[in-house]
Amino acid sequence: MIKKKTLGHWGAVTGICILFAGCASLPDREPLDDAEEAVQPVLPSPPSEAEAEHLRSEVARAISEHSVAELGVDDDLWARVRRGMGMPDARDEDRVLRYIKWHQEYSQYLEQVTARAAPFLHYILEEIEARGLPTELLLLPIVESAYLPMAQSPSQAAGIWQFIPSTGRHFGLESNWWYDGRRDIHASTHAALDYLTQLNERFEGDWPLALAAYNAGQGTVSRAIQRNERRGKPTDYWHLDLPRETQHYVPRLLALQAIVRDPQRYQVGLTPVPDEPRIQVVDTKGQIELAVAARLAGVDKETLRTLNPGFNRWATAPNGPHHLLLPADRVSDFHDGLSQLDDGERVTWQRHRIRSGENLGRIAARYDVTVGTLKEVNNLKGTIIRAGDHLLIPSPGVSRQVAAGPTQGNEPTRQVEYTVKPGDTLWHVARHHGVTVRDLARWNELSTSDILRPGQTLIIRTSGEPVSA
Repeated sequence: MIKKKTLGHWGAVTGICILFAGCASLPDREPLDDAEEAVQPVLPSPPSEAEAEHLRSEVARAISEHSVAELGVDDDLWARVRRGMGMPDARDEDRVLRYIKWHQEYSQYLEQVTARAAPFLHYILEEIEARGLPTELLLLPIVESAYLPMAQSPSQAAGIWQFIPSTGRHFGLESNWWYDGRRDIHASTHAALDYLTQLNERFEGDWPLALAAYNAGQGTVSRAIQRNERRGKPTDYWHLDLPRETQHYVPRLLALQAIVRDPQRYQVGLTPVPDEPRIQVVDTKGQIELAVAARLAGVDKETLRTLNPGFNRWATAPNGPHHLLLPADRVSDFHDGLSQLDDGERVTWQRHRIRSGENLGRIAARYDVTVGTLKEVNNLKGTIIRAGDHLLIPSPGVSRQVAAGPTQGNEPTRQVEYTVKPGDTLWHVARHHGVTVRDLARWNELSTSDILRPGQTLIIRTSGEPVSA
């Protein structure tokens, strides 16, 4: 997968994601019920020589731009992680050793993931410590999603913590047209830590069992324990008969624990990360357009979207949540600007009460917008409207943005979602929609050599109609 960012600039960290863990085939993760076993490769595919060389050069550039080379031991976030570790040391277990050896062979992988995760690490670590949880949990999103906020599995698990919709709702993560809390770094981190705390209590402080339950479901782990009890066998994680993926899920995390604890012993490069806040949660005090929020904070819109991937549209959700993540050094400017902002400037839309006899065409003409824009803004599936209901009417500027969709440079585009069918390839989908394979891969955080999975959802940005296959 490819995702562009840098450690030194908020708007772009570049890297190639190797699917080490698993957003590709995670099981449904229900809080109370079992999950079906998901079969996936035990080890990820190594990067190609071209990918590896590209990765090395981009990571080197990111590190040099951020000037972390002179960090002292006590200034490095990884030193803080080491001090807070509390899970069992299992570095000598065969399954753990297997993943340690993988990281030794492909040590650039952690450098790349660290570059992507860097803006969020300090924030998540503080949340972990505030609950008195072991700091190894900071490494769990590496196993779950490689810290890709837009990662999504075939079972619709999404975000860096990989919640499926039902489990997300159980832990307070809303998912609607405007917003998906599973991709909100702030909200999903709180939900994941709530869930992990609950699992740890259920399994009486045994973290390997709690982690196994996070992956496979509480019932699956409990029944495996009961089977061993009946047979007079040990009931610790290492002796349980668990789904194949779960047998390798916990060792992946414990291999990362061993490497972070002693990177020199394993000769795995661990990019230094300054132990200082990079982002901060701010209260927007109501709905606000992302472009307006970016202007108030003095950041570009791409930066704001990168830090707030939970928002699906051009504005925060009308009914909340009313928070954003901002670079820590821009929070003061944002608050100053927000305090001087008139209510009418927060969202440049009007609210229209539908009168008897009106239709979408007449209303669109009255406000100089398109019918398509009205349908998208108001999440309408068809053109039927009812007298007495209300419609949100964007300003002409917002209307043009809605009609165009996300932009690449100055070229107007529209965005559609495409569900992968059996036999589809990136080349086939790109050709069918009149886009390049490189762009299609970039929009979806993929490598151009990635194999598509039936049911996978692709984002496609195009200014024209699909061409014939």
